[in-house]
Amino acid sequence: MAHTGTGKDLNLHIRNVLGHDFRNAELLNRAMTHRSFSRNHNERLEFLGDALLGMFIADALFAKFPEAAESDLTRLRSSLVNKETLARLAQQLDLGRHIKFGEGEHKSGGWRKKSLLSNAMEALIGAVYLDSNLESCRRFILSLYACLLDDLTIENIPKDPKSELQEYLQANKKSLPAYHVIAEEGEAHNKMFTIECRIDGIAGPAVAKGRNKRDAEQAAARAALKMISPDAG
Repeated sequence: MAHTGTGKDLNLHIRNVLGHDFRNAELLNRAMTHRSFSRNHNERLEFLGDALLGMFIADALFAKFPEAAESDLTRLRSSLVNKETLARLAQQLDLGRHIKFGEGEHKSGGWRKKSLLSNAMEALIGAVYLDSNLESCRRFILSLYACLLDDLTIENIPKDPKSELQEYLQANKKSLPAYHVIAEEGEAHNKMFTIECRIDGIAGPAVAKGRNKRDAEQAAARAALKMISPDAG
């Protein structure tokens, strides 16, 4: 067995910590199943959870910061729904020990990989919605993000890599970057994009992958920042 927890353990933990008690245990089981373990894996739930998370976090930010500009709200949302934040929340819930992996993925430490933890967190959100309704899902997400939302202010908005790269290049009187999709792989519900970031006068493009074009561009910008400035990014 490639996990150490049980669905019952996880359901009890989620009920106690976040207030949702799964009626359909199979949904929770599916959310915690990686594709390396079974064909009945969590990727469709992950797709659904990603959309729900973005919607409810956007709604919460819109209400919390009534005077904020669209660009600020976008940066705030990006800081909350990225894979690093999702993986951190998954670690706090100890999701890793509940995820079912195939033997190879388990041996390679899949239960501690940020990308797989964040995927499971999104799948869990999708499962909560299907197990209940939109309002219950909204409460679940807001409970999950309560501390992060409470501590968030306009003043401490982190800059996303694309914005930081653009500001760095403008400050140093360099041309702005160009982003190009160089590969698109996977099925419709599980795409993986490879994007390059090219900057005139900088040797070689920065290349990165992401589950959507936005994430891939941000990752490519982060890689470009590391190439041109050790102190940036």
